[in-house]
Amino acid sequence: MDKTCRVPPPEGYQQWSAQDRFEDRNGPIFIHSTQNPPAGRGLLTFLAQQRHCNGGGAVHGGMLMTFADSALFAIARRAFEGDHGVTVTMNNEFVAAAWPGEWIDAEGELVRKTKTGLMFVRGRLFSGEKTILLFSGVIKRIKPRAAAAGPAS
Repeated sequence: MDKTCRVPPPEGYQQWSAQDRFEDRNGPIFIHSTQNPPAGRGLLTFLAQQRHCNGGGAVHGGMLMTFADSALFAIARRAFEGDHGVTVTMNNEFVAAAWPGEWIDAEGELVRKTKTGLMFVRGRLFSGEKTILLFSGVIKRIKPRAAAAGPAS
């Protein structure tokens, strides 16, 4: 991995997932150490860099949606009870542009958890007072996949 893109976590945060290569490559993404961030900060955060930008110089919508998808799981984290999950559906509403050099934060709430393992989550991405993106999604709890003995038939 290219170590030149590394940024240290802000105070009170730690790397979100050292085992998710996709998030590590696109981030790093940081989670608040206590799960209770101070006012004005989100549960998750990342520093927008030039490599996250589109041709117009703003943070690419795909990066913002990737970050929002990660936030779905961070927000519902305690409800997983040791299981994994997959995104079933996700909606995004772009409100304002984000720019390199801004810390982008995510906050939200678990709206509902069903007996069948569906979790309904909503939240927002923001930088300071500026709301960047509103998101909502449904994620499904699944049991961890056992180590494969070979290809599935």
